[in-house]
Order: sequence, then C-alpha cells, then structure tokens
Amino acid sequence: MAYDEHFADRIHRILEEKKVVYTTKKMFGGLAFMVDDKMCLGIVKGELMARIGTDAYEVALTKDGCRKMNFTGREMKGYVFVNDDGYDLEEDLAYWIQLTLDFNPFAKASKKKAKKAKK
Repeated sequence: MAYDEHFADRIHRILEEKKVVYTTKKMFGGLAFMVDDKMCLGIVKGELMARIGTDAYEVALTKDGCRKMNFTGREMKGYVFVNDDGYDLEEDLAYWIQLTLDFNPFAKASKKKAKKAKK
C-alpha cells in the first residue's frame, strides 16, 4: 500500500523547519522517519504512527483522532496511531511530531541484525 505523499511532505517540512537530522525507510507498507537510527514516527495506511513513550501515552489518547496502536494484534504501549482528525491542522501535526522528538532521546534503538557472510 502506498503512503500519502502530501502527508509525507508535510512531515518533511516540519522536521526540516526544526532542523532535525533524519532518514526515511519504507516499512509497514508505509514510511518511517528515523531519528538517531531509531524509529520516531511514520505513516501507516494514511495514519500517523507516533512513538511517544509511556509518560505521554495516556494524555495522548484523550486527543482527537488518537488511538492505541495495535499493529500486531497486541497493544504497543508508547505508540499511538493518529488519524487526520488529529493532524489536519499544521499546529496539530507539529504537536505530534514534537511529542515523538521529545521521546526519541529515551527510546531504545532496535538491535541490528548481523549480516551473514557470503560463501
């Protein structure tokens, strides 16, 4: 499934305005934004996937358009999905992006898989 490129452009613009060094990676049939080699946020099926940590989690769930992330059949605490009701306005999208950036220094990077030697 393709991701919404206009939505991705909005995220790129905000990250660049904040002078954030980031990379993107195609994941989950969408696009992930990586900061310090850690998944920070992404676009999955037209929704914002935000890694905000457990401290901001309960308050975030009270915001318009926000719901628990249940990607694999179980709740992933510290991650939320936000639909366009929650990020339609630029200041709302900037709010969610800032939450992910605030948590990023405390996030653990996933373990890198060892590359197999070619025979």
